[in-house]
Amino acid sequence: MRNQYSKRKDFGKHRLWLLVAGFTLLWATPARADNRIIVRTSLGLQGLQQICSLPLLQNCVVVGALDGTLNQVFLITTPLDSTTFLGLIRVLPGIVDAELDQLISLLGGLNNATTAPSALSDSTPVTYFNSTVWNGYANQPAAQIVRVSAAHTQFQVAGSGIIADINTGVDPNHPAFAGVMLPGYDFTRNQPGASELKDLSLTDFPSSPPPCPPSQCPPGLVNQSSMAILDQSSMAILDTNPSYAAFGHGTMVMGVLHLVAPRASLLPLKAFHSNGTGNLSDILHAIYYAVQNGANVINMSFDFTTNSPELTSALAYANKTALICAASAGNDGQKEIVFPAALQSMVMGVASTSNLDMRSSFSNYGDAVVWIAAPGEGIVTTYPFSTYAAGWGTSFSAPFVSGGSALLLNKQTNTNESQAAAALAHAVSIGPDMGNGRLDIVQALQTLSPADFSLSATPTTSTINAGQAAIYTLTVTPSSGFNQTVTLSCSGFPSGSTCVITPPTVTLDGTHPATATVTVQTTPRAAMAAVAPEGIDALPRAVVTLLGELLATWIACLLVWVARERLGRASRRQPGFAAVLGLLAIGVCLNSCGGGHQTQTVTPPPPSSLTLSSLTLNPTSVNGGSPSTGKLTLSGPAPSGGTVISLASSSTSVASVPSSMTVPAGSIIATFQVNTMAVAGSTTVTISASQSGGAQQQTASLTVTPPPPSGATLTSLTLNPSAVTGGSPSTGSVTLSAPAPTGGAAVSLSSSNTAVATLPANVTIRAGATSAIFTVNTTVVTTSSSVTVSASYAGVTQTDSVTVTPAPPPGTPAGSYTLTITGTAGNLRHTATAGLGVN
Repeated sequence: MRNQYSKRKDFGKHRLWLLVAGFTLLWATPARADNRIIVRTSLGLQGLQQICSLPLLQNCVVVGALDGTLNQVFLITTPLDSTTFLGLIRVLPGIVDAELDQLISLLGGLNNATTAPSALSDSTPVTYFNSTVWNGYANQPAAQIVRVSAAHTQFQVAGSGIIADINTGVDPNHPAFAGVMLPGYDFTRNQPGASELKDLSLTDFPSSPPPCPPSQCPPGLVNQSSMAILDQSSMAILDTNPSYAAFGHGTMVMGVLHLVAPRASLLPLKAFHSNGTGNLSDILHAIYYAVQNGANVINMSFDFTTNSPELTSALAYANKTALICAASAGNDGQKEIVFPAALQSMVMGVASTSNLDMRSSFSNYGDAVVWIAAPGEGIVTTYPFSTYAAGWGTSFSAPFVSGGSALLLNKQTNTNESQAAAALAHAVSIGPDMGNGRLDIVQALQTLSPADFSLSATPTTSTINAGQAAIYTLTVTPSSGFNQTVTLSCSGFPSGSTCVITPPTVTLDGTHPATATVTVQTTPRAAMAAVAPEGIDALPRAVVTLLGELLATWIACLLVWVARERLGRASRRQPGFAAVLGLLAIGVCLNSCGGGHQTQTVTPPPPSSLTLSSLTLNPTSVNGGSPSTGKLTLSGPAPSGGTVISLASSSTSVASVPSSMTVPAGSIIATFQVNTMAVAGSTTVTISASQSGGAQQQTASLTVTPPPPSGATLTSLTLNPSAVTGGSPSTGSVTLSAPAPTGGAAVSLSSSNTAVATLPANVTIRAGATSAIFTVNTTVVTTSSSVTVSASYAGVTQTDSVTVTPAPPPGTPAGSYTLTITGTAGNLRHTATAGLGVN
């Protein structure tokens, strides 16, 4: 098994260079069709498609995403020379990196089959957990050497979780796999299922050959690394036809996985053809698929000599989910660097040994690629057509380690790559350059330790004023001798603040806790001038009332004092004035001090004052036979017993509604369904609603259209997020009920307020797809605004709304926050939380 064979920069700054260099290269270098390029981008699918539409790139084609739901890594094809294309695309904005897709082969090496092992002749049927297998398979020497049966019995483990194998596929109907085989996926054909039998030509194999008992058919050589018991015609086809040089490889590796972990679920991922070749892009796709479909272990019985940055990224992604990986060390009999085995922080490289615990002559060696070794000569295992074969190579050593990892998971469910590697490293020493030695599953299970650490923060909560700092003490405590370095980070702190951890990493000694200081520094909020739009009316009513009463009291007291001073003198000269002045003072005083003051009670309007504010329909246009939803809105909460609203349709033969709806007591909204019938032509129906006993009426129009010829209808429009700060975008998604027709489906878009939210006039769902996304750009606003976005296709209109809010004032906003402190060590990750209140 061996291989057959930037940085982001500003586009504007290099536009001239791109044009000159690009056309120079295009002129000087002849085009070559179908070069495959793996691209990592921050632009997503649509952005990369726009990049490919540039004339400079000669319309490269985006084949699809390789990283599943992450939408960052894509395979594209180009007619340009690969060197030219890579030079052009790597400097474009939004392109993180790009590399040439590699063609990888399972074939090659020194691992030639020799004499069939005696176990291959023992076809006595035995029960092996839930299936019936050959005795020579279940009890072969290799299984006894690594102590498979002893591990099962002593620790009561038989494997758990899902083991994914990236290979040529599998014979899914082999009786040994009954009850544990998952459907898998074929990346060579981009379709569900991973049967390698699909690679067989009907001309060569009009039907599967019947099993041939060993007593009647001697072992026959079917390729350079395996022997199988087959009828002579099938064996001859496989042995002489290069199209089948690696046929059965996946089934054979899967058989070893099942031998070691018979109760683990098996996930076949077909990334190689039966001739032994496969693309790096399909391997990457398979790794992301395994992670996103719940795999716990990935077995990779292949190797190649050219490193790939995207392979490293994919395996790093797998490790973040505590996924365990094992790979073959290679069969060249050399001390060489091969991948993925050389990525030792993420993968366990596996070498091959004989049944005498000697390094196999064909096995690669060296601690740079070998973490552990396992038997790899004459391994009896499953083969297509419900039979068995013997295999030679590190391909058959790796699944012993992957299967052993599934046994570790059976004992400790949260075992990750680093813990599994540490446990399996307790092996039998077999000399230098062979990693930690030959696999012993019993020793690994005995030494499996849940070495771990925990985090705690004190105080558990802190309340400060904006501008102050909240300080927490973080304690990192080891358990079971954990002695690794833990990297610390924090999140959840409010905007307008910083979170600093000192020191940012701590190294534990396995026994004593370590501490760090977490400081959240907030910033003061800018003083906001109190602006009253209409003078004193902008103040709260209670404040205005209080200020008025205080002013009246002061005036009354002033009048009383004046009256007292002058009453005596005025009473003799102007008795009328004195009397009026005294009465005025007494009256003002009584009114301001509470005498005669009445408290005004504000009561809600009586039920009779409620009105029907609006009637809306969503969608406003449907295909005949599809429903629309009506919404009734009152001017205030409905009284006890609810409020009855009468409904009517202008054409009941096209659209029907209930005769009435009741808005429940205390609610202001009620919804109802508008059912429509099939129509021959577009018809507009008016739906009306009126409050029972009232004259006011609200209406809304519904357009009912014939179904589109393609059969695909617009089923949904969603905006995410549904609330954004002005100036920030929201992402819209439109979905059809069926794949878009040839030429794609152009969905029309509109905004109810283009001054606040803008979007493209339409978005095209490509042929065969059911959905597409678009961007809603918003502007800075001073008040919160709700904008309705509409999408229309084939007579159906769907709507959704986005709320655009003003930017928060500078400084740290007041509120309650949850600070999350995270500690990471290898694949271990733990968190601690603390409350933070900001006044």
